[in-house]
Amino acid sequence: MKKDTRPQKIIKIISLTAVIGLLLFFSYLLYRLIADKEAFEAWLTQYGEMSRLIYIAIVALQVILALIPGEVLEIAGGYIFGILEGTFLNLLGATIGSMLVFLLVRKFGKPLVSAFFSEEKISKLRFLQDSKKRDLLLMLIFMLPGTPKDLLCYFAGLTNIKTSLWLLICSLGRLPSVITSTIGGSAIENESYLVAVIAFAAAAAVSLLGILIYHRISEKKK
Repeated sequence: MKKDTRPQKIIKIISLTAVIGLLLFFSYLLYRLIADKEAFEAWLTQYGEMSRLIYIAIVALQVILALIPGEVLEIAGGYIFGILEGTFLNLLGATIGSMLVFLLVRKFGKPLVSAFFSEEKISKLRFLQDSKKRDLLLMLIFMLPGTPKDLLCYFAGLTNIKTSLWLLICSLGRLPSVITSTIGGSAIENESYLVAVIAFAAAAAVSLLGILIYHRISEKKK
């Protein structure tokens, strides 16, 4: 493989620095935006039909930034758009964000991943790199609520997994956690607080189970 020349390396470093800087800046703006849920809803709904496209873009940005919990936006999606539409918009935005992350990492490599995640977190996923059952394990881990999906999106770009297969994993794999969050958000909007409590309790229980399974698999594969 032909090595990059010095000017090419400088251009790559400048490009990577610019990308990271922009992502951190948008992360700050996004955090300020969703800190107040009622203000977020009022701001979003003022755009009418365009609010859906804006919401999709915000969900995609959240995945790329990997600094803000996605559950906050998932609940907001159920609260504002209802269960069915909220689930669809969330999945679409998250899939777009996951694919953009995947392609960005393919372009810039590990330095981009290291800008958002510590070496310790990255090393916990290295068992997936060499596993003969990597794709199956990646799908299983991604489908479990509570697992670090944003980290998995960045890590997937470091592997040689096929783009088409990753598209399948990052879209369908989010469905279980998105559904429970949007159900809870919709229940809050309809003042069905018992349903909301049950939905969030179920999500928390399943997430805890997912975290335990994830750590069990990662420790076992070490």
